[in-house]
Amino acid sequence: MSLSAMAVTKAKGKDRAYKLADANGLFLYVTPEGRRYWRMNYRFDGKQRTLSFGVFPEVSLADARGKRDTARKALAEGNDPGIVKKRAAIQAKMDASNTFKIVAEEWLDKAKREGRAEVTLGKLSWLLGLAYPKIGDLKVNDITAPELLAVLRAVEKRGHYETARRLRSTCGQVFRYAIAIGLAKRDPSSDLRGALIVPKVTHRAAIIDPKTVGVLLRAIDSYSGYAVTHAALRLAPHVFARPGELRQAEWREFDFEKALWTIPAEKTKMRNAHRVPLSRQALAIIHEIRALTGNFKYVFPAQGKRDRPMCENTINYALRRMGFDSSTMTAHGFRAMASTLLNEMSKWNPDAIERQLGHAELDDVRRAYARGSHWDERVLMMQEWSDHLDQLRVGAKIIVGKFRKPVNALAAE
Repeated sequence: MSLSAMAVTKAKGKDRAYKLADANGLFLYVTPEGRRYWRMNYRFDGKQRTLSFGVFPEVSLADARGKRDTARKALAEGNDPGIVKKRAAIQAKMDASNTFKIVAEEWLDKAKREGRAEVTLGKLSWLLGLAYPKIGDLKVNDITAPELLAVLRAVEKRGHYETARRLRSTCGQVFRYAIAIGLAKRDPSSDLRGALIVPKVTHRAAIIDPKTVGVLLRAIDSYSGYAVTHAALRLAPHVFARPGELRQAEWREFDFEKALWTIPAEKTKMRNAHRVPLSRQALAIIHEIRALTGNFKYVFPAQGKRDRPMCENTINYALRRMGFDSSTMTAHGFRAMASTLLNEMSKWNPDAIERQLGHAELDDVRRAYARGSHWDERVLMMQEWSDHLDQLRVGAKIIVGKFRKPVNALAAE
């Protein structure tokens, strides 16, 4: 005789545990404390076995019967329902750990252990955070191209076209990692090529006119702000490193006897250690700032936070303070300035200039033959470059370009 819902509800604890039988092996096991468990007895491979289906009232009579019927179907197909249940539990656990967010965080951790720069990891984490609200909790193998596109479209609607493109690329790396570890079968981001708006390329502003470079250098000399910022501004045109490499420079990276700054691979964009020959002028600036920050980790520590490097936008803010707006000059512009003027000199091997800029050769054939670092030429070039900057500093007479506001030091030119 089958159980009724009323009988299950009224079942109370007794001196000893007891069973209330339903049909086809299902029964309610009642403990002395009154706890009610759904169970099922069955035979498989000649042995008596028991399955647990949960606790009443969390699992109702109807739910328990449904679980029983599923178990009986497995038996009819020649499978042990206990093993089927264990496999389902394992799969459920795997599914719970196979969400896009969990896989993405695992991929980020791998990138960290591989030595990716902290600033890069921060940007990747920020980008992925844009995707988490919509697809973070979805199984990485179940995410479709339209679902990913919806994430990217939301970014595009805010006018952030380049961010959307970078997010697609970053998500693609996560999906390819998931494929490699067996959690996904394909990368849906590959289906979205051509689906996103292509942003108009805008180059970072830079001063490349020699006379105006002189104006800039004199304005830097007259800067009256924080001494550490002033030193970074003065050094930037001489070494033309990437802004992140400059602001995160550490004293341990400098060899004063060899007049050499070696930027570790984990701090560079190309993930190769980069050497910067230091001219006499660059060394003089570094020795000056050494008196202020030589006891700290960073050459250019943040104001009030000596254990942290200078903030990302400090140099740009200083340039704005001097009157050079964002359409005229940026921290990254010192690289374009050096690249343009050094190439215009027609004195230096273009490969030597590219090596000093820390650029990687993109052409496979060219890269195969361009094995040298042009080191001797770069050492000579960097000294002559600093000498040239000194000449521009004293030789310019006029201003070319538009600035946000007039600066006395510039207006006097």
